[in-house]
Amino acid sequence: MTGTERDRTDEALRALAEPRRRAIVRVLSAGELPVGRLAERFDVTRSAVSQHLRVLEAAGLVTHRRDGTRNLYRTRPDGLVPLRTFLEETWAASLDAARRVVEQEAGTSDGEEHRHERRTG
Repeated sequence: MTGTERDRTDEALRALAEPRRRAIVRVLSAGELPVGRLAERFDVTRSAVSQHLRVLEAAGLVTHRRDGTRNLYRTRPDGLVPLRTFLEETWAASLDAARRVVEQEAGTSDGEEHRHERRTG
């Protein structure tokens, strides 16, 4: 992973660390919405939702377009690519580490059983 990819991943993780921003991404994943309609779904002001949207947009997770006086927001699926790559790599590394531990423990257990059998047999 390059430095830029790491930076994008870190920014996405920071943005999604806030529960309300994760909820906003979930809502927007179903389709494009103007800020006002999005704000109706949350117990915060429209201004607060706009601030969350700015953070999400800076992290590359959402984008907007203007339609007259309205800003319509939607998710950017490609914005999740660095985060998804990070999670897949981390998951794969964790599975490999777990496999090595199990194999090592199985090897130790087998060796102990064989020594025990030789002593008693």
